[in-house]
Amino acid sequence: MLYYLFLPLIPTYHLLNVFTYITFRAAGAAVTAILISFVIGPAILRRLNAAANYQVVREGTPDLHAIKGKTPTMGGLIFLFSALVATLFWARVFSHYVMIALLVTTGMGAIGFLDDMLKLKQKRLGLKNEGLVERNKLFGQVMIGLALGTYLWLRPLSPNLPDPSITLPFYKYLLVVFTFPVLYVLFVTFILTGVSNAVNLTDGLDGLAAGLCAIAFTVMAVFAYLIGRVDASRYLGIFYLQHAGELTIFCAAMMGALIGFLWFNTFPAQVFMGDTGSLALGGALGAVAIMLKSEFLLIFVGIVFIAETVSVLLQRFVFKYHRRRHGLEYAQKNRVFARAPLHHHFEVKGWSEQQVVVRFWIIGIIGAFLALSTLKLR
Repeated sequence: MLYYLFLPLIPTYHLLNVFTYITFRAAGAAVTAILISFVIGPAILRRLNAAANYQVVREGTPDLHAIKGKTPTMGGLIFLFSALVATLFWARVFSHYVMIALLVTTGMGAIGFLDDMLKLKQKRLGLKNEGLVERNKLFGQVMIGLALGTYLWLRPLSPNLPDPSITLPFYKYLLVVFTFPVLYVLFVTFILTGVSNAVNLTDGLDGLAAGLCAIAFTVMAVFAYLIGRVDASRYLGIFYLQHAGELTIFCAAMMGALIGFLWFNTFPAQVFMGDTGSLALGGALGAVAIMLKSEFLLIFVGIVFIAETVSVLLQRFVFKYHRRRHGLEYAQKNRVFARAPLHHHFEVKGWSEQQVVVRFWIIGIIGAFLALSTLKLR
């Protein structure tokens, strides 16, 4: 909004030219998002507490988590509102990159919001707290993924690169083009659905998912800025995507909003993000990676998310296999992990919640450095 407001005034007031700089607007978006989080956070907390929107403790979590049943959930509204407003304020909102990022984030957040609301309603009625039926939640995520993949196939965002296509890390100017576009649509759907669910699984400890996503969005902001510059992309040997730099503002806004949210979400948490926040975060991160044609970077920036997801899938597969071959009692005694997702396994093994969170953040930072290293190791 500010960009369009001040652009006609630049010839008269040259100082306003700073609003054409992506770095300036990204910094402004991050600070704005943090400040908005600090302002609206207490108000949202009061509303959630007044409505008794308390966290539904997941089945299978360690016993120490029982006390969290009195902590309000749906706090993802804090950083979603902050990030969306900051993006609208500082970004060129008519950029297709920005519009798609906002729509996907809002769509995934809406699915999570509906899931949280159903869980709370079922809890009040004394019913089993399942929220949305898993297949219905997955259906919504898949529909958003199919819509995004189809749009990018039919309306390529950058005129200099064809869609459907992706790039690979560690290779200069290597573009992988899908012969059958439908495979690209399915690939986009898989990435978007997978990342949103991976972040959702990781959201189990105070500050864990929020901190890891803040790290991931910081890295994606760097990539968006470099990929959106002709000179930097040529120097680094990466593909240039026209106008992709606007995603830097979106990523910076998300990073700032998450830092603001951590003020309330750090141990001991005053509020949890709920599926409202976790699904939206995963959708936003996946959408940014897809639009930057950097899907494989998620292997590095999302290394903890992947480990958490693999732990759940492996736990379920091995349990079902043992139950079918040896019976329920044997399966219960011969699990791969003490608990799944992975963060609960380390809690059961004796790590404190703070230790798990900070150590997983450290792993996330290492993954971020590995992702950044791909810019030169080509």
